[in-house]
Amino acid sequence: MFAGAGFRHALREAAPNLSKRFFSCQAHPLARSSRHSLYSNARSFAKDFKHARTQLRLASVSCQRGFRTSSRLREVVAQAGTAVKKSNFPDTSSNAVAYWLLASAASVFGIVVFGGLTRLTESGLSITEWKPVTGSLPPMSQSDWEHQFAKYRASPEFLILNSQMTLDEFKSIYWMEWIHRIWGRFVGLSFVLPAAYFIATKRVAKNTIPKLGGIAALIGFQGFLGWWMVKSGLKDDFLSPDRKPGRDVPRVSQYRLAAHLGTAFVAYLSMLWCGLDILRTNKIAHGPADASAGLLYQLRNPALRPFKIAVAALLGLTFTTAMSGALVAGLDAGLIYNEFPYMGLGLTPPVKELFDPFYSHDPSGQNKDLVWRNFLENPSLVQLDHRILATTTFVAVHALWAWTKYSATLKEYLPKAAKKGVHGVVGFVWLQVILGISTLIYMVPVPLASAHQAGALALLTWTTVLGSRIWFPKIAAEVLKKRAGHAMGQKASHSFPAIEKVRPNYGQGQAVPVMQASVGTAAATALGSILLAGEMQEQRDGQKRQERLTLREEQIEFLRRQRRGIVVPASRN
Repeated sequence: MFAGAGFRHALREAAPNLSKRFFSCQAHPLARSSRHSLYSNARSFAKDFKHARTQLRLASVSCQRGFRTSSRLREVVAQAGTAVKKSNFPDTSSNAVAYWLLASAASVFGIVVFGGLTRLTESGLSITEWKPVTGSLPPMSQSDWEHQFAKYRASPEFLILNSQMTLDEFKSIYWMEWIHRIWGRFVGLSFVLPAAYFIATKRVAKNTIPKLGGIAALIGFQGFLGWWMVKSGLKDDFLSPDRKPGRDVPRVSQYRLAAHLGTAFVAYLSMLWCGLDILRTNKIAHGPADASAGLLYQLRNPALRPFKIAVAALLGLTFTTAMSGALVAGLDAGLIYNEFPYMGLGLTPPVKELFDPFYSHDPSGQNKDLVWRNFLENPSLVQLDHRILATTTFVAVHALWAWTKYSATLKEYLPKAAKKGVHGVVGFVWLQVILGISTLIYMVPVPLASAHQAGALALLTWTTVLGSRIWFPKIAAEVLKKRAGHAMGQKASHSFPAIEKVRPNYGQGQAVPVMQASVGTAAATALGSILLAGEMQEQRDGQKRQERLTLREEQIEFLRRQRRGIVVPASRN
C-alpha cells in the first residue's frame, strides 16, 4: 500500500474497524457481494472514515500540544539540571589557601622535630593523664606542681629510672611534654577553623574539600595516637617479675611510636602536596597560554611515565626507611654497634644474634614468630634493617640522578624544574646520610639525633616537591579547557577547531608554534594543543560509526520501499 507504516499504525489506533477493511488482503468485495452489500459496506466505510478523520485531527492537536509541552519540559529540566550542576565553588582554590596549607605543613614539621626532642630528653611520660580540654592549662601553683609530681612518682619510669628526680628536674621535662601537647592542639585548631572559613567563603575548589576533611581527620587521629603511644609506657608490666622480653626499661611501644610518627608524616606530606598543587594549578591555568601548553605537553609525554613511577617508588622507599628509623628510636637501637659500616667484627652481626629465640613470644615453644619478632623487636636486626634501607635509598637517589643525566629521553623531555628537583634530592640524601652516621658514631647526642629526624622529613619533602613537578595537573587542564570553550563561545564540552599543525615545545628554550586553528584565541590554542588530539580521534571514530549506521538504515529503507513496489531495481526493467 501507499500508506507508510506510521500512518497505518495511527489509523489502526484511531479506527480499528476501518483499518481492518481498508487494509484487508482478501478478494475485492465486488467479486463476492451484491449491490446492497456493496452500498452497506460503502456507507459503513464512510462513517468509519469520518470517525477516523476526526480522531486523527484530535490526535494531531494533542501531539502538537504534547510536543510543545514536552519540549518546554525538557528545557525546564535542562535548566534545572544546569542550576544543580552549577556550583558556587571556584574551579581552582585561592592562592591564600595554598599559603595556609604550606604554613600548616611548616607547623607540623616543627612539631615533629620538637616531638623528637621530647622523646630524646625522656620527657614524653612526664604527664600521665590525657585531658584534651582541661589539660591545656599548666600547673598554676605550688600545690598543683606537687599534685602532678605525685602522679609521676607512681609511674614505672620514675620508679625504675628517675627515683632520685627532684621537683625542679620534673618541671623541665613536664614543660617539654606540655608544649608538645599544646602545639598539637594548635595544629588542629589552626587547620580546622581556617578550613571551615575558606569553605564557607567559597575560596576552595569543590574537589579540595574532601582533601581538607581527610587532613583534619588525620590530625585528630594523630592526637589519639599520641596518647595511645604514651599509655604504652605507663603500664605496670614494666614492674612485673615475669615481664616480656624488652620490657625491662620503661619506654613507649616502638609500634605505637612508628604509627604516631608515620601519621604525622602523612599529614605533613598531604598538606605540602595540596599546597604545591594549588599554586602550580593556578600558575598553569591562569598563566600565558603558550607557556602552559608547552609545559603540559611535556608532562603528558608517555616517555616520562617510567620516571614518574620511579619517583613514586623512591618516595615510598624513603618513607619506609623513616619508619624503620622510628623502630630504631623506639628500641634505642642506636646505642649499640656505634661504628659504620661495620657492626662488630663484620658488616653484620652473627646470625644467632639477629634471630635470637629470646624475642619469640610463642607459648608453644616452637618459635613460630621468630622471624618477624626479631625483625621488629630485636635491636641488632632493627638497626641492620635501617642501615640496609638507608643505603638502598642512597643508591636509588643516585641512580635516579644518573638516569636524568645520561638518558637522552629525559634530557629532551624532562622539565628544567624537575631536573633541579633531582639535584635537591641528591643534596638532601647526602645530608641525611652524614647526619645518620654521625648520630651513630657519637652515640645518639640529642642535637644530632634531632637533626637526623628533621633530615628524614626534609628528604621526604624534597622528594614530594620533585613529584609535584612531574605530575600532570588534571585540574589545570580542565580549567584551560573551560577557558578555551568560553573564549570560542562554546560549552566546555564542545570540540575545538581542527589542529592543522602541532609542534609541542619540549623545553628547548625557543618559541615553537603550538597550533594553527581556524579560530585563534590563546586559551583555545593552548587547550587544542594540549588536550584535543585524543578527543578529535574519538570524534572521527564516532563520525565513522554514525556514517556506517546511516548507510545501514538507508539500505534497510531502500529494501522496504522496494518490497512495497515504490522502488524497482534496474535489473527488473
